[in-house]
Amino acid sequence: MQNKRDFFLECYDLGIIKFGQFTLKSGIQSPFYVDLRPLASDPKILKSLAEHLLSLTEIQNSELICGVPYAALPMATAMSLQADIPLIIKRKEAKAYGTKKLIEGIYKAGQKCLVVEDVITSGKSLLETIPKIESEGVKVSEIVVVLDREQGGKQLLENQGYKVSALFTISEAVEILHQEGKINADEVLRIKDFIAGNPIKFEKKRRLTYQQKLETAAHPAAKKLLEIAIEKQTNLIASADLLTTKELLAFAEKVGPHIAALKTHIDILSDFSFDETIYPLRNLAQKHNFLLMEDRKFADIGSTQEMQYAYGAYQISAWADLITAHLIAGEKSADLFMDTGVVAILSMSSVGALTDDHYFGKAVEIAQKHHNILGGVSQKSLPEDLLHFTPGINLETSGDGKGQQYNTPHFAFQNLGTDFIIVGRGIYKNPNPEQAALEYKIAGWKAYEESAK
Repeated sequence: MQNKRDFFLECYDLGIIKFGQFTLKSGIQSPFYVDLRPLASDPKILKSLAEHLLSLTEIQNSELICGVPYAALPMATAMSLQADIPLIIKRKEAKAYGTKKLIEGIYKAGQKCLVVEDVITSGKSLLETIPKIESEGVKVSEIVVVLDREQGGKQLLENQGYKVSALFTISEAVEILHQEGKINADEVLRIKDFIAGNPIKFEKKRRLTYQQKLETAAHPAAKKLLEIAIEKQTNLIASADLLTTKELLAFAEKVGPHIAALKTHIDILSDFSFDETIYPLRNLAQKHNFLLMEDRKFADIGSTQEMQYAYGAYQISAWADLITAHLIAGEKSADLFMDTGVVAILSMSSVGALTDDHYFGKAVEIAQKHHNILGGVSQKSLPEDLLHFTPGINLETSGDGKGQQYNTPHFAFQNLGTDFIIVGRGIYKNPNPEQAALEYKIAGWKAYEESAK
């Protein structure tokens, strides 16, 4: 493999760095401008670039490669061919037709992906790309870039736990060019002064605390849920996907001290009765101070939902503090849920879910202005005025083989800005659900506190 210095000089001859006065996207005047797109036009150099970038990585730990659009796409393609590792493509925006996918290619939840970028300045493009990849259940294993402008982006990503390797820094590039007589000492000094005087300043947006959200919460169920979270220091909602009343009540007794809410699918019980199921369940909720969240996922026209909600064997309106509902039928479909807090299904955690960006945006608009809707179930970030419930949380497993994708509490709070984590099989399938609930409670609260710093 050609040494780095000679390789850089070949690249430079293609005009990848220009010196002068350039206005950057941020509005800052820069004495140099980097454009690596010409590298894709020279097959020999592109192949060498792939070799150099791969040499920086622990490629054996990656199962996929993804280039940040658009300049890094040919680089990632060359690396994919060189390493014989599948390529996935992240679109800048989803198509408005067809599958409407943001990530194209063949991949599975839980696979590890090497992300390729051409130039890193603030890290903004990577911070936009990584959540889109990870929302599909694919984990970013490491990041490799061709050139680091040394303005703070690399450090930002490393502070978030990502391994970032750069083939060149702008300081290295400038030093090589000075030694070769291609730029003079005054230009070197001007560039170094620019780098030192123009670091990208990252002001981390502080998330609202539970207390701050409580002060502005309008819905009684939202207030109660936040009060419980503060009092019990828990943001855990346990899913009770159990088939008999006996199992359900035993589970609620064990996990009750550690949860803010118990999420039920009441219609899967084989022996449901109001007297034998609901009354004891309400007593346990009062005893351990948690809410009941019926995950009915209402999704019909208003009149039908009203009957499903208030009548029939389950009489959900008589006992549920929270219910879940799709907004596919429009804003009016959520009018009938009276005082029960509605948690809207805004996006889903299963592979290939049809809750695309268009649906998500429209659903969020409805949720923000509807008096019954206190928040939403989502794998994407939500506005601060909505309580954010994130399913698919597991401390150990990345997927279940049935399309369900898992994230850790840390990821949910740091990357998605969640308020409440929903845990199912990680607790109710555990031989010791009480201990598992305690572990998730502690992990969830720690992740919340870290994200609020």
